[in-house]
Amino acid sequence: FVNGKVCKDPKLAQANDFFFAGLDKPGNTANALGSRVTQVNVAQIAGLNTLGISMVRIDYAPGGQNPPHTHPRATEILTILEGSLYVGFVTSNPDNRLITKTLQKGDVFVFPEGLIHFQQNVGYKNAVAIAALSSQNPGVITIANAVFGSKPAINSNVLAKAFQVDNKVVNQLQSQFWMDNN
Repeated sequence: FVNGKVCKDPKLAQANDFFFAGLDKPGNTANALGSRVTQVNVAQIAGLNTLGISMVRIDYAPGGQNPPHTHPRATEILTILEGSLYVGFVTSNPDNRLITKTLQKGDVFVFPEGLIHFQQNVGYKNAVAIAALSSQNPGVITIANAVFGSKPAINSNVLAKAFQVDNKVVNQLQSQFWMDNN
């Protein structure tokens, strides 16, 4: 039992323990975010356990985004296969510098481990990217979901003070449905 997954006896390993089919198929982007992440990690390929790698395909409708999120256990390297993406990440405290770039087909961008980052399709056609991550189980924390969609909800007084807004704004944000794009 390693990394939360049972290790298979190597003598019992089969080809399907190291195989995934489907990254050639576009994800359904008909959702509020206009994007879909297709994950290929240890949950999909048991043979990835302990290997320290995984990947995703991200499909974006025009204007679609992979909203601000972080991977607590992985650096991500993103390659644009089709379209044009505005991407960026925010450095850690106290600087909180925004580092951004607009990427085109064939461009590559790196998001350092644990930093909040995002991508948005700024083109007029669908966009597609493939990303590799430096963990077999990178995790994902979507910022808006975690802050405003937690169950139970974070006390609105805490969030109102943290974001320096009125409680009504926090209550309105907490009342929304917060979705994941995977």
